[in-house]
Amino acid sequence: MKGKYKVIVRNNKLHYEFEIKRNITIIQGDSATGKTTLINMLRQAENLGESSGVDVLSNVPCRILEGVSWKLILQNTAGTIFFIDEENAFINTEEFAAEVRGSDNYFVLITRENLYNLPYSVEEIYGLYASGRYQNTKKIYQQMYRIYSDIQELPIKPELFIVEDSNSGYEFFKAVSDERNLECESAGGKSNIFSKIKNVKNREVCVIADGAAIGPEMNGLYEISHKKKNIHLYLPESFEWIVLKSGLIDDREIRKILETPELFIDSKKYFSWERFFTNLLIEKTKNSYLQYRKSAINKTYLHSKNKEKILNCIEAIQW
Repeated sequence: MKGKYKVIVRNNKLHYEFEIKRNITIIQGDSATGKTTLINMLRQAENLGESSGVDVLSNVPCRILEGVSWKLILQNTAGTIFFIDEENAFINTEEFAAEVRGSDNYFVLITRENLYNLPYSVEEIYGLYASGRYQNTKKIYQQMYRIYSDIQELPIKPELFIVEDSNSGYEFFKAVSDERNLECESAGGKSNIFSKIKNVKNREVCVIADGAAIGPEMNGLYEISHKKKNIHLYLPESFEWIVLKSGLIDDREIRKILETPELFIDSKKYFSWERFFTNLLIEKTKNSYLQYRKSAINKTYLHSKNKEKILNCIEAIQW
């Protein structure tokens, strides 16, 4: 499944409106913010049709996924946006994650839990708020807002970099740090980032991680970055996305894809956008002097001109 889809769910009292553009979207929030009401309205529309008084407007089917038959339903459905409430315990399981991987559907998960089995983006974690747009008619207009949209002030000038993994991205930032007498460490995986930074004292620290899949860790990272003002988060889609965005590879198709990635990234093939951008960079540099490998940096990327082009693309960090 590809594309961006506008979804409107409404009755005579409530109006929900939002856009879904990735395979996994998270809606969080406290009680009484309208999450359960949204699920109930979708369920009524699905079970009762027009007699429910609920309109569901979208270019693709929108359904509730729940109950003991969830797996069977999912395996026999394509091109659908599934809404799932947190009361369905299966959303926390590896079994569910395995079904999402390779599914030709989109998923909107309404939960306050961190779903560590799923690679969801920091950009697709939302809350609900009432805008009061229909105040005169007493209709409540519910929209989504991005929870981590204002993490901190940028650019930053760090003394220590902590990079999510130990592959090409880490090797690039390690080489850049060494040149500038800065420190750079690998966290050895996104689940280790929190333990790496919680004992950092007064140095200015920049955490670099793949925003495309860091969602489950964001509660902890967001909290510590607010408590410790010297902890900063730089969360691009991925290192490969940075390279593609830098213009190092002059390619019209790359520029077109970066403008609207959701039109090109097939959820059935790519569990997260990070995997798509990695594959795209590998394909676009194959058999060239810039040939990219995930496991180890091609030293050509560290040549002065190429390196500076990549760094100039990273506006969040003052080099």
